[in-house]
Amino acid sequence: MKMKDIRELGQDDLAAKIKDLSEEHFKLKFQHGIRPIENTAKLRQIRKDVARIKTFVVEQKNAG
Repeated sequence: MKMKDIRELGQDDLAAKIKDLSEEHFKLKFQHGIRPIENTAKLRQIRKDVARIKTFVVEQKNAG
């Protein structure tokens, strides 16, 4: 997810996106513990997306 896309979302949408991505990350991590998943880079990408969104939320709170 790019910052351009994140900036277009509202606060409620951002919170929902964080929740969805966190759940997806947990499920993939659990699956990977049982058996190797094909695309392990997906775990890293999801973690980065969550961090990117959280960073944007904190910036918004500090700005105004």
